[in-house]
Amino acid sequence: MEGEEREKDEIVIPPKLYKIGEVMYYSGLSRQILHNYTQLGLIREAARTPSGHRLYSEDVFVRLKRIKELKAQGHNLLDIKQILKREMPYPRRDGDQGDSQVGKVEGKDGQV
Repeated sequence: MEGEEREKDEIVIPPKLYKIGEVMYYSGLSRQILHNYTQLGLIREAARTPSGHRLYSEDVFVRLKRIKELKAQGHNLLDIKQILKREMPYPRRDGDQGDSQVGKVEGKDGQV
């Protein structure tokens, strides 16, 4: 590739992006839960297909595992969002809605 030098035998494997169905399968969560978590900013899509379908990077599974752990400890989604911001923050993107989306999907107690 132009501008890149690599060892002759080096193999570079691009990171895999997972379709929503694959994330559902491997995480055991429903499409609606994943959509809610995406809307709330707990997880983030890495890209979209030309037809608009969400694609997630491998790190989504680490975040989903942590979300499950925190929910099992009794934390609501607002608390979980704050904990994730401290533990594994995403870089900010233009158009981030911040915490304003949390109340739109959660009930009064912060549960879905």
